[in-house]
Amino acid sequence: MICLLLWCHVTIQTPEWYINCVCNLILTQIHLHSLFSPLNSPFFLSLLSLVFKMFFFLVSCFCLIILSRFSFLKTFPSWNFEVGSYSFQCFFKHLLRTIMISLSLCPLDRMKNSVISSKTETLEKNKKKDVVCLSDLPDLPLECILEKLSPAGLTSMSGVSRSFRAMCTQDHLWERHLNQKWGKILMGDSVYKEWQAYIDTKKKQTLLSSSKGKGYFRVFTTGFWWKKNVKLNNTRICLPVDSIMAWYLSLETGNFSFPAQVYNRENGNVGFLLSCYDAKVSYDSNSDSFKARYLAHGRPTTEENIKWERLRSPVVDSSPYDLHVSSCLTDLHPGDHFEIQWRKSKEFPYGWWYGVVGHLESCDGNKLYCQCHRSDTVMLEFKQYGLGSRWREVVIDRKDHREVGNEEDGFYAGIRKLYNDHEILVWKALWPTKPLE
Repeated sequence: MICLLLWCHVTIQTPEWYINCVCNLILTQIHLHSLFSPLNSPFFLSLLSLVFKMFFFLVSCFCLIILSRFSFLKTFPSWNFEVGSYSFQCFFKHLLRTIMISLSLCPLDRMKNSVISSKTETLEKNKKKDVVCLSDLPDLPLECILEKLSPAGLTSMSGVSRSFRAMCTQDHLWERHLNQKWGKILMGDSVYKEWQAYIDTKKKQTLLSSSKGKGYFRVFTTGFWWKKNVKLNNTRICLPVDSIMAWYLSLETGNFSFPAQVYNRENGNVGFLLSCYDAKVSYDSNSDSFKARYLAHGRPTTEENIKWERLRSPVVDSSPYDLHVSSCLTDLHPGDHFEIQWRKSKEFPYGWWYGVVGHLESCDGNKLYCQCHRSDTVMLEFKQYGLGSRWREVVIDRKDHREVGNEEDGFYAGIRKLYNDHEILVWKALWPTKPLE
């Protein structure tokens, strides 16, 4: 191969770039030979050498054929010592440079790589010895850490691993967050019954969706869904639908609508001032407010942007269409605060209206001589209405109280006395700026 290159370069004046190309090919062969030499496979090395020799032979023949079409038609130049010496020097210069680079640098690179890799491995081992993983902590310190996390932090931690998922979805961790944010309006049996109905609905939906398969796949998927696991809030966290975490996430996302009562419904409509009506409400986390759907005869009424201070949990567990059985009638005295059921007609649900017990017409209002609490009748006053208004006063029977009223003035029903000062302050905070007619 070397003689062939010399003859081509000297006799037919092969360009120097061709010498460079062939020298680079020789470098490639030597470099690959040094890389694969640790394999110690004679068959592989001989096969690799044969392939490169055939490749060099084809390249040389192809170049000679092309050059012969242009050079052999001319008269060969005479041998010139200067040209020949320059050719020899150029050729051996390139050849020796490629060989020295291949023989000197390749083994050093492999040695450097092996040394560097070994050093990095030792450094990584030392780092692993010094670093303490959170999952390696005992259960008690880990529980203390998880109790300090927010609901968003617990949700994020539950997606780290299976062990953290089992720990972060425990009911006692989420019960504190549920009571802290939602405890004031999630009271009473009506809310619990609504949540149980929501759970049953979700189970039926997941069971129906899983049974849409065909053949054997339908049998397997139906069996899997009996484990009571569903995906909520697109968090890709499988948790029981009846867990407290699922309840909390359903409230935050607004998927669960629960029964509550709204003060001054319909954005403070004059016809509903100092009243509180039952509704189904859902939470909107973007505006930190609620959307209510009121129960009504005919088309339901909705209201949005309801703030937290206008909500409360249902005060009784009975239906808003049922009369509340009053147990405080014998304990009503002038000056006591109360709430009474009232509705416009018998097709509508009751709402709770605020008032104060007044003195009978036969009493002069003197506390020393007042005998109103001994009478069989009770005077109920609604001082938010002006004097002379037909909504100002109403008299009920203390011993045999039932729904009283008519289609013109509405119907009065059950009464509950307010013993809690906080409830009284809430009503007073909603007091209108001027008397109503």
